[in-house]
Amino acid sequence: MTATWTAMRLETETGSLPARLYGVRPDKGSAPLVFHLHGGAFTGGTLECGAFIAALLAEAGAVVVSADYPLASDHPFPFALTAAFGALATLYRRRAEFAGRGAPLYVAGEESGGNLAAGLAMMARDQQAPHLSGQILVSPMLDPRLATASIREAEAGVCGCKWADGWQKYLGSPEKAAHPYATPLACSRLQGLPPALVVSAQDCPMRDESARYARALEQADVPTEFDLLPGPTHWPDGFAAAPEKPASWGGTLRTLFSRFFESTRTRRRTPHSSVL
Repeated sequence: MTATWTAMRLETETGSLPARLYGVRPDKGSAPLVFHLHGGAFTGGTLECGAFIAALLAEAGAVVVSADYPLASDHPFPFALTAAFGALATLYRRRAEFAGRGAPLYVAGEESGGNLAAGLAMMARDQQAPHLSGQILVSPMLDPRLATASIREAEAGVCGCKWADGWQKYLGSPEKAAHPYATPLACSRLQGLPPALVVSAQDCPMRDESARYARALEQADVPTEFDLLPGPTHWPDGFAAAPEKPASWGGTLRTLFSRFFESTRTRRRTPHSSVL
């Protein structure tokens, strides 16, 4: 897979965010417009780390703006989320320029970027703007307790592992773990969120929290699809695979993205779960 992108910046109330633009505005009509956020356990990751997933989203038919965001080492919650929300609002105002008039807007992210995408969906719902057509969460980091079976299977979760350290730096203080925008899995009010595609893998440490969040969304009557890919995928480190080196799961993920765009645009979604 060859990823073609253009460097750009998105303005926010706290400054501008470096970003990459993938895909091309259609000559007629509109394409899905996706605001994408890379992984990196809140403390690392770059636009290049997000290139593989961003390119898959573009190959699935979307125009993708993949943004960098302030890392938790220097900017704990809610700094990154606030900056990302400002960028999302900018993107909504400019959606016709990027993807055509009336382009549906989505948020997407993997690992820590998936956490931010889920938080953005909640903020957009609560502020009643911008309107989102869907959220795409790929093995999102959602639970700072790090006590699931999939975390234990990965021999992670103890102090010193990158996810434990990432959560500690992102939250900054223990009381922020109760904030639904910071820890979406702890949220008790999920009604009214946009349709969700949640994807994880058998060998991913975030497998169980991804599945739990998908179930919670379904129970809140949010149209939700949960897909579990077979291993080995080497997620979440595999997300940063170079675009020119396709992973075995790349085609499957691209198909899931394309199907989600089509189903949400036509408003004929039927919630379901599947194991691929």
